[in-house]
Amino acid sequence: MARTEVHRWWRPLVGSLAVVVVGFAAIIMLMVVLLVAVAVVTGRAPVSGSDDALFTDPTADLAFNLASLAVFLPVVLGAAWLVQRRSPGTLSSVAGRLRLRWMLVCCGVAIGFCAVSFGASWLAGTLMNDTSGADEHWVGWGDFAGPALVIILLVPFQSAAEEYVFRGWIIQALGACTLETRRGKVARAFGVVFRTPWPGIVVGAALFTSGHGYTGWGMLDIFFFGALSGWLAVRSGGLEASIALHVFNNLMAFLLPAAVGTLDIEQGGVPWQYVLADVLPMLLYAAVIVWLMRRMRIRTVTEGHVPATAALVDAPAGVPGDASADTPPAPYDHAGPGAPYAPYAPYSPYSSYASDAPSLPDTPTGSNGALNGDR
Repeated sequence: MARTEVHRWWRPLVGSLAVVVVGFAAIIMLMVVLLVAVAVVTGRAPVSGSDDALFTDPTADLAFNLASLAVFLPVVLGAAWLVQRRSPGTLSSVAGRLRLRWMLVCCGVAIGFCAVSFGASWLAGTLMNDTSGADEHWVGWGDFAGPALVIILLVPFQSAAEEYVFRGWIIQALGACTLETRRGKVARAFGVVFRTPWPGIVVGAALFTSGHGYTGWGMLDIFFFGALSGWLAVRSGGLEASIALHVFNNLMAFLLPAAVGTLDIEQGGVPWQYVLADVLPMLLYAAVIVWLMRRMRIRTVTEGHVPATAALVDAPAGVPGDASADTPPAPYDHAGPGAPYAPYAPYSPYSSYASDAPSLPDTPTGSNGALNGDR
């Protein structure tokens, strides 16, 4: 959907640069505001002096870390509007907005994912005889309430911001680099590659992984999470499934340690058993989402988009390219005529890729487990 009538090759590049520069400038401004606010309220120096913490209060550090990622949400939406000259909602889905009913369905599945993930991680820890958390105990509501409120309020925005940047912006920006006006063999070859979703999925997952502190098997787990989220965005025609997975994964990842008095998510190396316990529930989540998409007939292409292959296959005899025959009924969640995002309908990376994206096996093989790391 980044290839609108005003698309130029430089717009995704300038937009990406703007997201990085403006985003980090916003983080610096946020830090200054919070430092001044804490100093005014407490009457003492708010800086901790530690390399691992900015504030003397761990809850304030947690709030700053989450908010510093959440600020990228309005930044990336603004880049789509001001640089690419398109509706910010086209980053959300082929409908030009977040499809709220589908979002709620995905949230329900994500809650089930958390339950399966927790069970899988517990099982992995039991089989490994892991006693690292044996001395942990409930800290009480007095110490838990403050951090929990911060987590519940900010994690949805932090998780959504990462999805809009790594799965929304990057996939669509790379999907706009089709090079269809180039005549050279190399340019045409690159054009064929960039007309698939995989460059955006892989690049987005790699950058997403680089923003975490995991090593070894943990890096593989984070990369798989990012790649699967990207695949779900393409397959479902929107970010709803990946946002729901990310939000509830991180709520679990932050709330469980906070309940025992730990506000820092320990990253680093992760045993492969925990990674396996994490990956299997993610695959199960994706399989359920794909099944529900088919049951609910979720639209995965923009209004009026007809893949070329579909046009040839469905054309009545003697009328090449006419796809009007056998047109499936419109799903519940489609954009009506005259919607504000209608000018962007002719092209969408989501729509172009949806028919080409590989399918997961119909039989689910099996989530986020003892790793329970924030994404």
